[in-house]
Amino acid sequence: MNNLKIAIVTGAGSGVGKATSMALMNAGYRVALVGRRQEMLEEVLNASPKGQAITVPTDVSNPVAVKTLFDRVVQEWGRVDLLFNNAGVGAPGIPLEELTVEQWTNVVNINLNGMFYCLQQAFRVMKQQDPKGGRIINNGSISAHAPRPNSIAYTATKHAVTGLTKTASLDGRHYNIAVGQIDIGNAGTPMAQRMASGVPQANGQIAIEPLMDVDFVGKSIVYMDSLPLEANVLFHTIMATKMPFVGRG
Repeated sequence: MNNLKIAIVTGAGSGVGKATSMALMNAGYRVALVGRRQEMLEEVLNASPKGQAITVPTDVSNPVAVKTLFDRVVQEWGRVDLLFNNAGVGAPGIPLEELTVEQWTNVVNINLNGMFYCLQQAFRVMKQQDPKGGRIINNGSISAHAPRPNSIAYTATKHAVTGLTKTASLDGRHYNIAVGQIDIGNAGTPMAQRMASGVPQANGQIAIEPLMDVDFVGKSIVYMDSLPLEANVLFHTIMATKMPFVGRG
């Protein structure tokens, strides 16, 4: 692995973003750790190999902040080879008619608008750099295929991410930009720990769901970017083998 390969990971302070950042650094990447909370980014930085990471606190729902992020990384390291477009949030698991406009808008602003702003800036940089091109991996979700009960905001944005991925993959062809999506089911992160104590199912029951080690997600990202830019994993699904997704539960 070229130890000068440059990656940006959004939502890098915890969970999937943290695990992926560590996997990339262990594979020789330099990684810009991006998130809203500096203290969490600092924890990842302190666990990182010396000189392989920087922290760039950024609210991805702010397009000006996102441009500043990409400008900072290019200034620091000269280019961007990989964007893991990972930052995302959910809304309370309540009936959709009780969801407030503010709760809906927060999810859309981060999961959809924020992902587009990062995608847009990655295209701007990757088109201009020499050698031209790079790879973008969007974090979809199992929810990009099938919803959970009371998840309309999260599920709608993750379905929209699939549209971003397909269109950006098409638009990136001429510029050697490969765009793909990883759909994750039940990775063992703080956000998913509730699965271990039982979550609502489509039939109204509460059931415990199995989890997988989040480090497998990081390994998947490293694999997807290990391919030359002439090859692209358009969609990659990684899930706990026994989670109720395929079939009737």
